[in-house]
Formats: sequence, structure tokens, C-alpha cells
Amino acid sequence: MSPDHTAVYVVDDDHSVRRALKNLLRSVGLEVETFGSAQEFLSRQRSDVPSCLILDVRLPGLSGLDVQRKIAEANVNIPIVFLTGHGDIQMSVRAMKAGAVEFLTKPFRDQDLLDAVRLALERDREVRAQQAEKAEYRDRYETLTPREQEVMALVVRGLLNKQIAGELGTSEATVKLHRGRVMHKMQAVSLPDLLRMADKLRMPGPH
Repeated sequence: MSPDHTAVYVVDDDHSVRRALKNLLRSVGLEVETFGSAQEFLSRQRSDVPSCLILDVRLPGLSGLDVQRKIAEANVNIPIVFLTGHGDIQMSVRAMKAGAVEFLTKPFRDQDLLDAVRLALERDREVRAQQAEKAEYRDRYETLTPREQEVMALVVRGLLNKQIAGELGTSEATVKLHRGRVMHKMQAVSLPDLLRMADKLRMPGPH
């Protein structure tokens, strides 16, 4: 498990548990920060790197499930691995439905926790890569002129050049010119490539 600029946050009110988890995670080369309460964690400015949160369900003040809800409401994406000393099935179902990566009951096997952390970090990497890709497509789209954006919208809906010309009240030759510029500015190598980008941008596809 390579750390490659990752961060693991541990929230547990038991000092001995925090120390044990910190030692375990550092033994595989991960950067770890520990917190004794949910409030302490929520007030912390976190690094913008692939991360995961190891979170005790039962905490003083805000519970682990409360933290999960607050993070979701703030539109913050950080995968969560829950820990509990009580095998509460209802809690685990609720946590997993809300997107938790794993729900481990204490005492748990070290390898089970490390596997859950590995999965959480991989999930966060994938989400970040998708977000970066979408932002890149958005930046390219913003370089299109209003008319080029109109042409792209009609192209991805499946219209032919002749049909687009009729929709826009222009010539087919002009549509071909705009279409070429769209392909160039979006750095699309083919129509399927452009359609994939449009899908990422949530543009309506072919009827």
C-alpha cells in the first residue's frame, strides 16, 4: 500500500485505540492524523490529497453517523471506514447505504482495516480523477464560442450537418467549419470521443 501523498484521518475518543491505529497505519507508510472528537475533526483544514476517514460510531457529542451526514451535506467527498464496539446491524446498514466503505466491529483484524483503508483511498483517487477530467472538459467547453456551443449541442443530439444548418438557419459549409472547430477545441479525436465528453458534461445525448 503506497502512500503516494495520501492522508488517513482517525476519529475515536479512546486514546489507546487512536495510538494503536496510528502505529498500524504508519507501519505501512501512511500519513495519519488522529482526533478525539467529531468537532475536532470537522474544524480541521484537511489536505487536498486522496484521503479516507476512520470513524468511531459512538463519540461524545456528534456521533459518527452525524459526522457522515454533515460531510455529505457539505458536499465533501471523503470515504469513511466505520468502527464500532457494538455490532449494531441497523447502524451498519444505515452507514453503508449512505456510502461508507466498510463497517468493522471491534476487535477487528488489522488486515481487515488495512484492506478497507486501501479500498477507501482507491475510491477517493478514482473520484478525484473523474472530477479533474470533468473540470478539464468544462474548461475546453468554455473556449467554444456561443455558436460553436450550439453546434456541439446539436451534434451530440445526433443531428447531421444538413439538419444542424436547417436548425440554425445557416449553410452546411458553415456548420462543417464550426464542427471542425468544436472537435479541435474539445481535443476530440472522433465523434464517440466528443459524445463521451458531452456525457461527462451532462449534455443531452442522441434522441
